[in-house]
Amino acid sequence: MNEGPLERFWFSVRTRIPELPERVPEAWAFGATADHADELLDLVVSRIKTGTASALWDIEADGESVPEVGELSIILDGQERPRAVIETTAVDTVPFAEVTAEHAWSEGEGDRTLEAWREIHERFWREHGRREFAVDMPVVCERFELIYPISHVDQVLRS
Repeated sequence: MNEGPLERFWFSVRTRIPELPERVPEAWAFGATADHADELLDLVVSRIKTGTASALWDIEADGESVPEVGELSIILDGQERPRAVIETTAVDTVPFAEVTAEHAWSEGEGDRTLEAWREIHERFWREHGRREFAVDMPVVCERFELIYPISHVDQVLRS
C-alpha cells in the first residue's frame, strides 16, 4: 500500500504521541481561502485559537457530520499540507445571535470581541455559506485543544 502525505504525517505524529489511534483522522482546513487557512492555522499553532464555528446548514449541505467531543482532526494549511492535530473538547449548537462572548474570544480573530466575531462571521457566511445568512441560523460552536505540534514545554511536561 502506498502512503500519502496524510498517512506519513499521522505516522510521524503517532511516533511522538503513541497513545493516539492508528486510524488517520479527517483532514481539513479552516476558512474558505488558502490565505485564510494559513492565518487561522497560525492562530491554532500559537494556541490563540481554541474554538471554531460552522453553520449547521453548511455541514448538512456538505453531507458532513457535526463534530463530536473526543474527535481528532488533522488541520491542513492553505496548500492542503497537514500541519497540526486538534481534539474536539466541546460542541454546542446555538442560534447565531446566541453565540457567547466566551466563544468569540476562543476563536482568536480580530479583537476577539463578540461584536467583531459577529461581523467577521456574518460576512463569511454571506460570502461563502450554502444558504442565506440569518441571525437565527444554527451555529455549531466547537472548542478544541491543540494536540500537535507539541511545544517544548508540553514535551517536558509529558516526560
